[in-house]
Amino acid sequence: MRLKLKYLIGSILFLLCMGENSSLAKADQTPADTATYTLSIKKDMVTKAGKPVPAMTVNGGIPGPTLTFQEGGYAVIYVKNEMDVETSVHWHGILLPNFFDGVPYLTTPPILPGETQKYEFPLKQAGTYWYHSHTMLQEQSGVYGSIVIEPKEKTLEYDTDLVILLSDWTNQKAMNVMRNLKRGNEWYNIKKGTATPLNQVIARGGFGAQMNFWKQRMEGADIADIYYNAFLTNGQSISEYPDLKPGEKVRVRFINGSASSQFWLTFGGADPLLVSADGLDVEPVVHNKTFIAIAETYDFIVTIPDSGKIEIRATAQDGSGQTSAFLGNGNILSAPDVPRPDKIGMMMKMAKMDMKMGAPAMKFKPSEENPIEMMDKWGMQMDDKMNMDEMNPNEMNKDHSKMEKTEMTMDHSKMNMEEKSSSDSSKKVTMQGMDHSKKDHNQPMAKPMETDGKMDMGASMDKMPGMDMFAEYNYDYLKSPEKTSFPANEAVNEVLLNLTGNMWRYIWSMNGVPLAEADKIKIEGGKVTRITLNNLTMMHHPMHLHGHFFRVINDKGEYSPLKHTVNVPPMQKITIEFEGTEEGDWFFHCHVLYHMMGGMARIFSYETPRDPRLKGFPLKKLIKESDEYFNWGTANVASQMVGLNLMSSNIRNQFNLDLEYGYNQNFEAEVSYERYLYDYFRVFAGVNLENEVAESLDKINATAVVGIRFLTPYLFNLDVRLDSKLRPEFRINREIMIFPRTTIFANYEYQMDFGWTNTLPESGENSNYKGETTWSAGASYIFSRNFSVMGSYDNRFGAGGGLTVRF
Repeated sequence: MRLKLKYLIGSILFLLCMGENSSLAKADQTPADTATYTLSIKKDMVTKAGKPVPAMTVNGGIPGPTLTFQEGGYAVIYVKNEMDVETSVHWHGILLPNFFDGVPYLTTPPILPGETQKYEFPLKQAGTYWYHSHTMLQEQSGVYGSIVIEPKEKTLEYDTDLVILLSDWTNQKAMNVMRNLKRGNEWYNIKKGTATPLNQVIARGGFGAQMNFWKQRMEGADIADIYYNAFLTNGQSISEYPDLKPGEKVRVRFINGSASSQFWLTFGGADPLLVSADGLDVEPVVHNKTFIAIAETYDFIVTIPDSGKIEIRATAQDGSGQTSAFLGNGNILSAPDVPRPDKIGMMMKMAKMDMKMGAPAMKFKPSEENPIEMMDKWGMQMDDKMNMDEMNPNEMNKDHSKMEKTEMTMDHSKMNMEEKSSSDSSKKVTMQGMDHSKKDHNQPMAKPMETDGKMDMGASMDKMPGMDMFAEYNYDYLKSPEKTSFPANEAVNEVLLNLTGNMWRYIWSMNGVPLAEADKIKIEGGKVTRITLNNLTMMHHPMHLHGHFFRVINDKGEYSPLKHTVNVPPMQKITIEFEGTEEGDWFFHCHVLYHMMGGMARIFSYETPRDPRLKGFPLKKLIKESDEYFNWGTANVASQMVGLNLMSSNIRNQFNLDLEYGYNQNFEAEVSYERYLYDYFRVFAGVNLENEVAESLDKINATAVVGIRFLTPYLFNLDVRLDSKLRPEFRINREIMIFPRTTIFANYEYQMDFGWTNTLPESGENSNYKGETTWSAGASYIFSRNFSVMGSYDNRFGAGGGLTVRF
């Protein structure tokens, strides 16, 4: 709201210059203070981490050039697509007409191969921003760069600017990274040294904690998903700026342009002055160790020392790597180290707190579970067995009898606690301890609520013993220089978005609904929309809203800061709010690129007519990006048998081919289709082929099969089926990493045959009942992402060893 008021005069002047249809203005109507750029995107071979690999460049480089503008001016940017695939550019954090926001098929047409697209918009703001592709995974491949908008009036004292654009780099193709995540391979954690094999867990006394994680279908505490070959500062692992002179004050503009990496920023020498967040001024504060989430920007003023050069270090959140910039000359003033997170320690602390984890990323039916009920069911809670006397008494009210339970009939004209835009005014929701009719918009986040002997931790987890792994991170150090609050009597729409995910199949969602199955969220103009982001996962989620700034409610109350991206830490909640002053549809998503592509996104809609220039570019193409089919396979070549598994899977559907052939002439193959009803449960049907008589391929028996497959607590894969000969069968298997790179596995199958179809056993005699047991066990050692060696015994094929190939 304040940004809109602040730049109202500039917007009016712009409209006078451009006429009613400003976005279609001709060149001779362009304002005199226009800055024009041309960006060319093309495929190229790039060396960032030891070897040349295919990538995408902007004007021949990674990152692309810095675009510099003046506040109150006008931007014209031509983007040329010199590739054989379509592309796009989003101007991150810029307030601009909806049509030029750059999300293909939603706000802006994609840039087709060989075409040039013109973007133009008035510059209503100053600050540090950036641009990147919004097409599939192109951002990971190099399509990103920085934006600096100089203010009309300089209000801070400094001598020069320096842009530092942080990013992550993988020598893999981005789609192969996503495929590896979808198949659940542990290779990235192994490569980074962040895996937690069972021997290390037991050595730390954490077996009980590991059992608790397995019970909740989790291998361990998750911090970051991907192994990166390098972390970059302005495209280099180490960047030097020796021309900066002693005594100079430098405004260092940090941008986290990573696809999937969050960083801790630390500074050598004197602590710097933090002056801006997400492009907007904040009350200056001395602040050294700073967490910069993906897509956030922070400006610091640092002073070059009289002797020595300052190291500014960005350390990856999981401790897997770092990148540094050095400012000045002389001996290095090293940045403080950031300790590597203790994942096993985190697991043990969470187990002591009896934390719930693993809210479903996809439900039986998207409309089935109310988001408030999901928060209550899956949110982090403390069991009564916790020692309540250890808690901060100022944060708790121990008298459970005084808690009210208020039943409210949802009036969607006044609030929208449902995610869906299609409302049901008769639906009732029980809201415990919450009276929104009396809520002051300017108050910070509420203290934890006690309900039924358990405690909704809200934003105060840092008060609890054992939660220090989350306590370092909040936004309380940010304060707006002017009030950002809305009038207390302004109408408010409440929206609850639980952030949910499934690491097993790498599906991410909100309220258990991925983008491909979600409705738009209605935003009402002239009202405040207040969104509670409740993270029910073990990972950070930096949430970005296109075309808006929002208040991040912190302990500064009326002076809560304005941001365009807010990071929601694991098992915490953050409240944001904004006034509906725009038009069109705007994207809202997690800026971990692979989480967005996995489904953690929504469309916020003002329900205004779609721009006619988008005709021929259906929205369903954007939606489908999060529901792509991924294909992968595994082949085992051993001394006693060969095996092949092929799989093609999207959110709900999966096709499988499994084949095993023993050199002793035992054979089994199966083709099946399975439908996921929710995260861990699916139904399937298929055709099974196997030799009817042991050690003979003379007769292959074909049967139809139907059944269910279920990932049980403790991570057992269960298969219960019935074939066309009415023979029930039970299958179960499990794999465990016991040492670094070493896993053990076991498989058990039992098929019952009651002789209802007069099947002849090996002896040729009729039998009323025959049960058949198949089992195997073995171990494998992981050499690389694609290769393992393994040894196993199978009661059909015998003992042997060989090679496992993943592709």
